[in-house]
Amino acid sequence: MNAPERPQARPRGDYRVFRHIGTRWMDNDIYGHVNNVVYYSWFDTAVNGWLIEQGVLDIHGGQVIGLVIETQCNYFASLAFPQTIEAGLRVAHLGNSSVRYDVGLFAQDEPLAAACGHFVHVYVDRQTRRPVPLPDTFRRALQRLV
Repeated sequence: MNAPERPQARPRGDYRVFRHIGTRWMDNDIYGHVNNVVYYSWFDTAVNGWLIEQGVLDIHGGQVIGLVIETQCNYFASLAFPQTIEAGLRVAHLGNSSVRYDVGLFAQDEPLAAACGHFVHVYVDRQTRRPVPLPDTFRRALQRLV
């Protein structure tokens, strides 16, 4: 039986778009680097910011919203304030009502990700919280990240 393959830092070319995220003083922990919980906030910021910019997500009045059902992250190098983070995005799976986003977090101008992970949204009706098929506008926008 073979041991599971060890996760590896991904290169920039694995991602379709990038978003810049500024670190904050409070992101650093007592050990002098960004605390692990902040990475998950960056995943959320990168994905939802891109969706809003594309005009497909209306966080205040839209009928369809994404609920996070799964996140995961592997860490390869430290990040710290005052760095600018470049979050790479791609869609690894585009389902009927769910999307798995792969996210790479890069120190500015670095060729390999300091952290790689994924983030899964299930899209639901805002009122009922029941899964709904992705609207065509979402699907067209997300297709560009596949």
